[in-house]
Amino acid sequence: TLEIARNKFPGSGISLDALCKRFKIDKDEEEKEKEVKLISITPDSENLIAYCARVSSNQQDNPSISKLLRYCIKHKHWSIFETAYLTVEINTSRAISAQILRHRSFTFQEFSQRYAEVADFETYEPRRQDKKNRQSSIDDMDIIEKQFFAVAQDRVQNLCSVLYHEALDRGIAKEQARFLLPLSSKTKLYMTGNIRS
Repeated sequence: TLEIARNKFPGSGISLDALCKRFKIDKDEEEKEKEVKLISITPDSENLIAYCARVSSNQQDNPSISKLLRYCIKHKHWSIFETAYLTVEINTSRAISAQILRHRSFTFQEFSQRYAEVADFETYEPRRQDKKNRQSSIDDMDIIEKQFFAVAQDRVQNLCSVLYHEALDRGIAKEQARFLLPLSSKTKLYMTGNIRS
């Protein structure tokens, strides 16, 4: 993994800590509020990848790993990176999780609003829609628009929360009451996939 990062980000200080910082992955189990946290990774993943890459060679136990991994990356032999897996925990909103779940090369387990009560909401800064690229937005909104958006989110979240809890108090099932919740509802999901993905 470190060897791959050195090739992908030349000139950067490369260590596991630096990579976790770059990709906002928290490897410290004590910090629970991070947006993305590494939960698990295939043990000795680089060794496993190199061992499997040499399947057609009589040198599978060759300890020279970094040179082989650099070669695989340089020559785009990506399939070998499918032998190692990782799992990350993602804390976000339902709006963002819907986009993440579209990446079908991963497997997912998400917080269920059918079985557990929703406790909180995410709040977002507004961004201006790019007129040329509908998949892009621009971070240049003025303070008036930012204030409007913050107040609007707060009003929607408060109203939805009141109605959601009233529905629960009236005995309406969580799986039905959740329809009153906004897409800014907080959620947690676990995403597992191979390193290539």
